[in-house]
Amino acid sequence: MSEVNPVIIRPILSEKGTMLSESQNKYVFQVEKRSNKLEIAKAIEEKFKVKIKKVATLNFKGKNKNMTIRSNGKILRTNGNRANWKKAIVTLQDGFKIDILGGDV
Repeated sequence: MSEVNPVIIRPILSEKGTMLSESQNKYVFQVEKRSNKLEIAKAIEEKFKVKIKKVATLNFKGKNKNMTIRSNGKILRTNGNRANWKKAIVTLQDGFKIDILGGDV
């Protein structure tokens, strides 16, 4: 991936992700759909100055959504799709940590 299209989109902050980072030294990120495990590992190593042990990726299919809008007494119904996205769970080697809340992400 080029610098115009970054690999790491954002960290995913959730209860499950926090438990993984505290107990197993794993961190969760939303990444570019077309990136592979090698590109993800290289991007995270360069950005956070850590050593990667393992990268696991998961592809998510976007959901269909329906929406009802009331405007001027009329009811408008519309539907659409959310975008497909990819999640990466990165395991760091022992002795390394990422400060997601305090660092520049």
